[in-house]
Amino acid sequence: MASDRIFGLVVAILALAYLAGAFQIQTSFLSDPVGPRVFPMMIAVVGLLCGLAMLWKPDAEPEWPPLPVWMKMALTVVILTLYAYMLAPLGFLIPTALVAAGVSYMIAPQPAKAAITGICLSVGLFVLFKYALGLGLVALPRALMG
Repeated sequence: MASDRIFGLVVAILALAYLAGAFQIQTSFLSDPVGPRVFPMMIAVVGLLCGLAMLWKPDAEPEWPPLPVWMKMALTVVILTLYAYMLAPLGFLIPTALVAAGVSYMIAPQPAKAAITGICLSVGLFVLFKYALGLGLVALPRALMG
């Protein structure tokens, strides 16, 4: 019970810090009506609500995952951090396919299905972000694009 309350407090504090950071985002006079601050603010509010819920009503007997699960979570954090650094030099498709396949493999260790998942997710997200949402993504490394 105490561990849930401590974790809820940490989540709430981090969400407030994230919200403060979202308020610091500079907006241009040419930005859309919603602006670039709204999505980070929504994430912060959801995080704050989750943290407060854990403070208000903690689990009586929380069941913590075993060590191998913690190791998978740590590896996932490392993979996602590397993903953030791979996006600029390698474009969107290659890093997203690799990361999605890697995380899929950690969830269910089936190499063929993980590879198919990575490729499909990469292409699907690229089409969604690039064409449906109009984001300026680069598909492949600039050296390959010419």
